[in-house]
Amino acid sequence: QVQLVESGGGLVQPGGSLRLSCAASGSIFSINAMGWYRQAPGKQRELVALIASGGRPNYADSVKGRFTISRDSAKPTVYLQMNSLKPEDTAVYYCKITRGPNDYWGRGTQVTVSS
Repeated sequence: QVQLVESGGGLVQPGGSLRLSCAASGSIFSINAMGWYRQAPGKQRELVALIASGGRPNYADSVKGRFTISRDSAKPTVYLQMNSLKPEDTAVYYCKITRGPNDYWGRGTQVTVSS
């Protein structure tokens, strides 16, 4: 089993920045990919950014140029640096890790962009 704990969410004004962290523990060997998803009220969960082992990061078009995903394999922890935040970025952000055929999800952290 893999346990994930997200942190770093909060309330920020439009144009501001936040950095999300997701720390993994448990059976953390052979992780294939780590990523961030988000779900706004009344909408489906969507991919924000994904980074596979040895691969390049992938981003949703809506966040390209504003968000950056990175990982520290030694910990392991995955980060999401979010800049130039917009009200439409408001959502619960979830961390996901893929290990073999299994996906593991965190409980989510709320990000609210509002003046």
